[in-house]
Amino acid sequence: MGVSGSGKTTVGSELAVRLGRTFTDGDDLHPQANRDKMAAGHPLTDDDRWPWLDTIAHLFADEAEAGRPIVLACSALKRVYRDRIRSAGANVYFVLLTGTPELLLQRMQARQGHFMKADMLASQLAILEPLERDEFGVMVNVDGDIPHVVTEALADVAAEEAVD
Repeated sequence: MGVSGSGKTTVGSELAVRLGRTFTDGDDLHPQANRDKMAAGHPLTDDDRWPWLDTIAHLFADEAEAGRPIVLACSALKRVYRDRIRSAGANVYFVLLTGTPELLLQRMQARQGHFMKADMLASQLAILEPLERDEFGVMVNVDGDIPHVVTEALADVAAEEAVD
């Protein structure tokens, strides 16, 4: 999870490979109306997000029930969004990817063909609520290369599992 440009798709894909799980990009689950709105430079409202978050929640729950836990990349910027994702009953471990606004903007400006425009980064940073102490997850800085970021995230997952 994290704002646009934090590397959710890249890191999530590699996490899925290392964990032997299927990867899903939450961007692919947005209804076309949401994609069109973001492509036009308009931030989504909570009302725009609820159906999308419900789709994500049910996907996590369905895959867990079928014995196929997944890795899924999505923004989940607010606590209430993460609560909505957990509402379907799946045990979701959140990896919040963080970076400086300058790094995130540089990454967004470098990518081609994405519906999320770089000038919308500020709106995402404004609503981002870091993981709270009672949330199951970890924050990982994305300043390093992808193998380092993934290794750090996996070390935190392993440490959490060792506690359980």
